[in-house]
Amino acid sequence: MAKMIKVTLTKSVIGASPKQRKVVEALGLKKMHQSVELVDTPAARGAINKVPHLLTVEEL
Repeated sequence: MAKMIKVTLTKSVIGASPKQRKVVEALGLKKMHQSVELVDTPAARGAINKVPHLLTVEEL
């Protein structure tokens, strides 16, 4: 089975740039404190690394 990661939006995107907002939405996050489980792929890690100040990441 593929390794999974849990990504939670912990900071608001109100002050973020439009590009950062799109990255957060592409990860499947719409609201504060919402969590999604993603497969741990280089693409997902790259998106997470674009907005690490807004997210909390846990390995499952």
